[in-house]
Amino acid sequence: MPRRWVTAVACLLALVALACEGGGEAGPRPSRGTPQPGGSGGIAALGDSISTGFGSCLVLTSCQRNSWSTGDGLRVDSLYRRLLDRDPAIRGRAYNHARPGARAAALEEQARAAARDRVDHVTVLVGANDACRSDVEAMTPVTEFRAGVDRGLRALRAGRPKARVLVVSIPDLYRLWEVGHTDSRAVRAWRRGVCPALLADPTSTAPADRARRAAFRDRVAAYNAQLAAACRAYGSRCRYDGGAVHRVRFTLDLVNALDWFHPNAAGQDRLAEVAWRASGLGT
Repeated sequence: MPRRWVTAVACLLALVALACEGGGEAGPRPSRGTPQPGGSGGIAALGDSISTGFGSCLVLTSCQRNSWSTGDGLRVDSLYRRLLDRDPAIRGRAYNHARPGARAAALEEQARAAARDRVDHVTVLVGANDACRSDVEAMTPVTEFRAGVDRGLRALRAGRPKARVLVVSIPDLYRLWEVGHTDSRAVRAWRRGVCPALLADPTSTAPADRARRAAFRDRVAAYNAQLAAACRAYGSRCRYDGGAVHRVRFTLDLVNALDWFHPNAAGQDRLAEVAWRASGLGT
């Protein structure tokens, strides 16, 4: 075949390839791994079972599609979905490093993973498991809790210094006892070992049990104060929710009907709404 025909055929094939790829769009497609200028690098969740959507899919296991932070399901208008509405380039860039049972000490490793994801938004919700121990004496000391939070935030700042961090207050678990201890279904579930430092003997009015619950409530308040202080120390890229999530007036219709403790899909959606407003991203 003459050289000029070879050249013509090659050019024709190249044009066909360009027309087929991307529906005729000009220029290369954005890479999933590299945030585009002016866009977001996605979002990562750090923390415990609440952020994994635990118990929100009718079984007692993580259900990340319902996560208030990174969920992509239709039942929860998560922070990821709200960010996606603003920036379609982040589709698929939601990473959930939270783990059931995680305490503040686990944040450092989770933060390093989020930094490797190259995200531009990170949520932190941790502390429930530090308080939900076998008894009051076993709860994480406040200074130790703060140290774990600080290590996590330092790792995040070192690996992703420009990321925007939202630190969320621990939900008011004491209120959950208040609204649930007269409900026989919740009482039966809690007696199987759910958060014993708070929920053991949930119907007891003995002074020792009332004192134990009060100590639990006070410890959660102390943890929230340390979360706020740690966020201030982090600097301008960190925002504390100001206690907004802790002020959510949880009712039993916002928790799942298996352990009567973790938020169901409606509860996760409520957390997402409150956290979004507190984040300042919606303004």
